[in-house]
Amino acid sequence: MASLTPPSTSCNNGSSRTSTIFGLMLKSGEVEQTHLSLPGSFRMSPRLSLKASKESPGLTKEIRREKFKTAGDKQNEQELFDELKNRFLSFKRNNYLENLEEYEKLAKGQAPKFMVIACADSRVCPSVILGFQPGEAFMVRNVANLVPPYESGPSETNAALEFAVNSLEVENILVIGHSCCGGIRALMSMQEGSDDSSFIKSWVRVGKNASISTKATASNLSFDQQCRHCEKESVSRSLSNLLTYPWIEERVMRGLLSLHGGYYDFVDCSFEKWTLDYMGSSLKEKAGGGKHATKNHSFWR
Repeated sequence: MASLTPPSTSCNNGSSRTSTIFGLMLKSGEVEQTHLSLPGSFRMSPRLSLKASKESPGLTKEIRREKFKTAGDKQNEQELFDELKNRFLSFKRNNYLENLEEYEKLAKGQAPKFMVIACADSRVCPSVILGFQPGEAFMVRNVANLVPPYESGPSETNAALEFAVNSLEVENILVIGHSCCGGIRALMSMQEGSDDSSFIKSWVRVGKNASISTKATASNLSFDQQCRHCEKESVSRSLSNLLTYPWIEERVMRGLLSLHGGYYDFVDCSFEKWTLDYMGSSLKEKAGGGKHATKNHSFWR
């Protein structure tokens, strides 16, 4: 399967400050490298460590690799699910049973105020970064948090939109972009006439207008900076695409639904939020799917 993130792994957000993420010191321009911490029972035994210490460093590495090959696969899988089991039972004990009345209400139905469209990136979890509790937000996560226009036809995202808006009658739709987005990087790396056989390439083409706009207005910037620009531009374009759905625009026009954009920078842990100003946007812009006026722009740091 094609890689979501092209070979280059840099992520430059235009700052030289150093940030601490999960105990790692990172400078802007550096991408966090994911390290999997092995469960306690999966570490080398004292006997094996003693044996390895008597050998050369190269042999020590080979022994560790062999341990992964011979005992790692299934045992590690079991360890991972044992951890998930412990987390679930902890949730049941410390959250579910402590708030049983609320969960019994949720079992009968849902009435969320928010629909959230976020990226599938494992580092971007709306419930964690924004504190959404069960029943508060109807969520869809896809590659690069994109919203296809109405005329594109059925997809998982617009099926969820239809249910959230017409059945649940959510009052807010929040589209959240984020830093170092591999989907946007793939979009910005695509060439005209390139092979569309990749599912990823076919999907991220939804953001083509954001890519074109970015390359036109930010051509003097580095590729990393262009990607960052497009990460935000694609959110604005998704808000424009939302208004191509007649039943969404009708509710926005009546003041029953608000459309919001968000941008989560996990390098320095900041959040940028803005709201689409429907009344302040011209009808020409709406019909053309262009940019819209915004309001209530704020930065949370």
